Amino acid sequence: MKHPIIFLGLLLMVSCKQKAKNQNESAQTETAIRLDSVSSDTIVKEEAAVLKTFEGLADTTFVRLADFSEDFAYDMRYATENNFLKAKVYDCAECYTRVKTARALIEANKDFMEKGVKIKFFDCYRPNSVQYKMWEIVPNPQYVANPDKGSIHNKGGAVDITLVDMEGNELDMGTDFDYFGKRAYHDNLDLPQEILDNRKLLKETMEAHGFWSIRTEWWHYNLSAASNDRVANFKWECND
Repeated sequence: MKHPIIFLGLLLMVSCKQKAKNQNESAQTETAIRLDSVSSDTIVKEEAAVLKTFEGLADTTFVRLADFSEDFAYDMRYATENNFLKAKVYDCAECYTRVKTARALIEANKDFMEKGVKIKFFDCYRPNSVQYKMWEIVPNPQYVANPDKGSIHNKGGAVDITLVDMEGNELDMGTDFDYFGKRAYHDNLDLPQEILDNRKLLKETMEAHGFWSIRTEWWHYNLSAASNDRVANFKWECND
């Protein structure tokens, strides 16, 4: 009688273990599905960024341009060593301007996008302390504004830009950003017609929205309404 009893006991043990295993696997599957759903919801919420509006903001308030439009491209050169200084002078890449500058840029970009291109930024607001760093590296007013006086970059009213197509390819402007030579001058007409046309599109559209250019730099534009603003020195936060 002992053997049948032992065999029956073993069957019961195996049955209980199998049942527990099935229940555990079922619970794990249910938990995994529930966690995936939470994860997916979280990702969707994080990706669905809500753009801010200018409502209630003074024209002189500094804002992060990416918070107000997703239609720009960026290559913030001074947050890298790929610039004429050969030095990184920004802790991280951000484009800040005053509200009035941001408004004008967004409106200008709408016009560009109707033509199948959009603005790409190399530099925007620049803290005055960074202007001093630049001056220490290249103390030449032909290339860098004297920080004691400050530049319109320091006022949040100047941008260095080019144009890209909707796939992000830069239009040919004849030189790279921060090329210091006659080939970058607006009044140099000894260039291929495509380059002249691209510069004309950039210049005429920006001027139509209140910006003015510098003769020696095809990429630099100042907002006329920002010329009397004060030099600023705030630094943006870097989010790693």
